Amino acid sequence: MDGKYTFKRMKEELDNGYVIFFTYVRNRYQLFKTSDDSYTQQLLTDNPKNPLPRLSIITHKRLKEIYPFMENIEYKVSEL
Repeated sequence: MDGKYTFKRMKEELDNGYVIFFTYVRNRYQLFKTSDDSYTQQLLTDNPKNPLPRLSIITHKRLKEIYPFMENIEYKVSEL
């Protein structure tokens, strides 16, 4: 591996119970695996000028679509 954080690595970490934190379009999110093809995306920022759903379920396909635009990716072991 060349030191770059890859989608494959992120998927493996989600499969292993990690919680991923990331910034996407200036909003901070928390992401964790819910089922085989579903992930829960929780909004952590509060911007009244740009209201977004606090909690949403996304598919593996959607996760792969937004991955190239994720910034400031961090992860930790799930406490759930």
